[in-house]
Amino acid sequence: MKKLMAGLLALVAVSCQTGGDVQPIVIDLSAAKTPNAAPTATPSPPSTVTPTPVPAAAAPRSSRTQGVIADAPPPAYDPELTNYAYPRPVRVFALHDQRQDLKMAYVLAEPDPSNGRTVLLLHGKNFSAAYWEPTIRALLGKGFRVVAPDQVGFGKSSKPAAYQFTFQALARNTRALLDAIKIEKVSVVGHSMGGMLASRFALMYPDAVEKLILVNPIGLEDWKTAVPYKSVEDLYASELQATPDSIRAYEKENYFAGNWKPEYDSLIEIPAGWTRHPDYARVAWNAALTTEMVFTQPVLYEFPLLRMPTLLIIGQRDRTAVGKAWAPESVKGTLGDYPALGRRAARTIPGSTLVEVKDAGHLPQVEAFDEYIRAVADFLGK
Repeated sequence: MKKLMAGLLALVAVSCQTGGDVQPIVIDLSAAKTPNAAPTATPSPPSTVTPTPVPAAAAPRSSRTQGVIADAPPPAYDPELTNYAYPRPVRVFALHDQRQDLKMAYVLAEPDPSNGRTVLLLHGKNFSAAYWEPTIRALLGKGFRVVAPDQVGFGKSSKPAAYQFTFQALARNTRALLDAIKIEKVSVVGHSMGGMLASRFALMYPDAVEKLILVNPIGLEDWKTAVPYKSVEDLYASELQATPDSIRAYEKENYFAGNWKPEYDSLIEIPAGWTRHPDYARVAWNAALTTEMVFTQPVLYEFPLLRMPTLLIIGQRDRTAVGKAWAPESVKGTLGDYPALGRRAARTIPGSTLVEVKDAGHLPQVEAFDEYIRAVADFLGK
């Protein structure tokens, strides 16, 4: 090593004496390691190709752990997630709505070979297009093209300071995206809040929807009939108090019936990272606006108007209910009864099919992926 350093110093000295430019020298010290030593993980350069698919059911992405020092601070993500990589390349659809320019991020995945059909995936309120990766892989394997957008206010899409959030507006934005990429017909899969949006999209554009799949959709009950209204300002104040621990506690209780596993941490990686960023207030404001939207804009009263084949996939341990946290004690225990809510919705939607997933809560696509994707594939294949 002493000889190597001496040689390098000599090279620099010669360059300085002759007036030449000193070029950077890259030194690979791996040769100095013992032959049987395990290689040290190093960060990978930015890739322009599709990342390696994540394991099924929301396992953490290893690409975010390689080369990270053990005591490094947890990541802080900006409102548009420019410093967070999705499992697949993300495209941007520029739109002008409500007197402002906005961007709508989306994933477009093409199968090889193709069966000529497209599936539109609509994310839940606490999620983004990224968590659909296992579903995208499975659908590609069946020959479906897949479109998975981040709605305005979510994921990598714009977080506007002022926006009138309605399910109609989000559905219209989604239809504009499909028109821009020249997709006329889709089968729609909506999870959680995405189930409410999927229903609204199907009601607004019935000729564009071949089939509708609702995965533990929220809004199967009208919370405002039993829970006091909270102003956007109050909702915003609550959002500002969110921490990684409070986010995990909420999902553990409501989504997973108290059964939290380490592999679920990837599901809260984005919202937890947002809370650490100096510009988190922008995310919190959009979250407050969209909470008010789902609380005040029920779609269940229009379920009888749905005319396309519809599948309900309902995890039986789910107890999610918007407003439960501030509901009166006398009604709190009655909210979010998904076994009963799913059966009632199935009776209300004409000709619908109900699949009850016993060992799952709010995310059957995580806790019971094989059962969930089998139901999805069988229904789409009919």
